[in-house]
Amino acid sequence: MLHSALRRRANGETVERIQPDLIISTGRRKGWSPSLPSIYRARAEHGKTQAYPEAAEAAHADFAALQQREGRPE
Repeated sequence: MLHSALRRRANGETVERIQPDLIISTGRRKGWSPSLPSIYRARAEHGKTQAYPEAAEAAHADFAALQQREGRPE
């Protein structure tokens, strides 16, 4: 869903126009469109991941280690 939104945004569409076409596929809100703030947050997080790939990788590794220490599956 994020990649579709990013591609359409890169083609000049507004987030407000993209939002109704996006559908959540799992979870409590399955079948609904994500909120505008959720789309903006996802875009911002993606931008951070692209700008700082080492930091994102380290954060994922730290989270996995924490999950293992607490006895939770990854």
